[in-house]
Amino acid sequence: MRATARTIFDAAVARAQPAGCLPAHLPVAPETGRLILLAAGKAAGSMIAFAEAHYLDSGFPAQRLTGHAVARHGYEARTRQIPMVAAGHPVPDQGSIDSASRALELAASATADDLVLVLLSGGGSANWVAPAGTLTLAEKQAVNKALLRSGAPIGEMNIVRKRLSRIKGGRLALAAAPARLLTLAISDVPGDEPTAIASGPTVPDPTTMADARAIVARYKLDLPDAARVLLDDEASETPKPSHPAFANSEFHIIARPADGIAAARAAAEAAGYAVHDLGADLEGEARDVAAAHAELARELKRRGRRAAVLSGGELTVTLRGQGRGGPNQEYALALAIALAGEPGIIALSGDTDGTDGGGGEATDPAGAVIDPGTLTRAGGLGLVPAQYLADNDSTGFFEALGDLLQPGPTLTNINDCRVILIEP
Repeated sequence: MRATARTIFDAAVARAQPAGCLPAHLPVAPETGRLILLAAGKAAGSMIAFAEAHYLDSGFPAQRLTGHAVARHGYEARTRQIPMVAAGHPVPDQGSIDSASRALELAASATADDLVLVLLSGGGSANWVAPAGTLTLAEKQAVNKALLRSGAPIGEMNIVRKRLSRIKGGRLALAAAPARLLTLAISDVPGDEPTAIASGPTVPDPTTMADARAIVARYKLDLPDAARVLLDDEASETPKPSHPAFANSEFHIIARPADGIAAARAAAEAAGYAVHDLGADLEGEARDVAAAHAELARELKRRGRRAAVLSGGELTVTLRGQGRGGPNQEYALALAIALAGEPGIIALSGDTDGTDGGGGEATDPAGAVIDPGTLTRAGGLGLVPAQYLADNDSTGFFEALGDLLQPGPTLTNINDCRVILIEP
């Protein structure tokens, strides 16, 4: 069952690989102007390498091809011409600053004859950082840390980030006008909302300054003074749909969480399981969702169902302890506690990008696997699961058991994939 769960998870990841989903969407190169390729996010390496090869191999003149790509550390890919660099995630670093500056510079150089092709994926918010006003990198890092610790959904985090940036919230599109602008994105957000993917650098932003201030108040965020000044200044407002810069701009999603869950469903059905699909857009506190899923799994088992419960989306963790982990690992730990060794039920929860929370290293685990023996084995090692959960130390717990999910960087990102298999 554990091997089958991994096969199902791998099917979801494979569905979002750029080599499969990007070719049909690549546009015809400009006849006379330049092709400017800009990429950011966890899939930036695989996307830029494929796109660059596509145009060079089709005979597009190398001297008219330029660009820049940035991915989180460990997610780079080998390119032939376009510079590829790494930057911090989830907390930005100097590489994030330099990459955003270069992207804005290249976009601003575009003319009406040029095509600016932006390849976006989750993680772009941290990879492209251009602090507005007097905000420093250290202060921007503090803002990110405060947001990450708050338990706010990613969409709400991005509403705040957009007001503190010179590239997010449609501002890259402002720089690129009057060139033709096309964005191809791999979605990692519930609902596939373009404004939320990498904080929407190329699309108009319908949210408001009042929304951002309400989020800061709701989560009692402790922000640097420079950030508060920006949030109090109406000049920090983002461009809206009526802005002329968007008249020559298009945005297309080429892979989404629902595609991954569909691939997972096909793999589960091929393995003989009746699928109970909870959808690709689940949100909520990881431990609360886990408790609900444990009850559902028990109910399906009582009905005598050989079933697979599948779900995607992005759960959150409100940090109260000092441990290591991420929402997938915390979900798995809470699920193990809630199932209490129930026979015939195993589960895998993982982030399709290959890393789940953690310290921002490419070696961080993607999630964890549990089975009916998880708590028994933990007890044999002297581990108290409830204590690890209280300390938000799901990594420490599963590391001791050898049950971390560690596929390494997948070079794509369509959010989480959770698999529960039930054998009556």
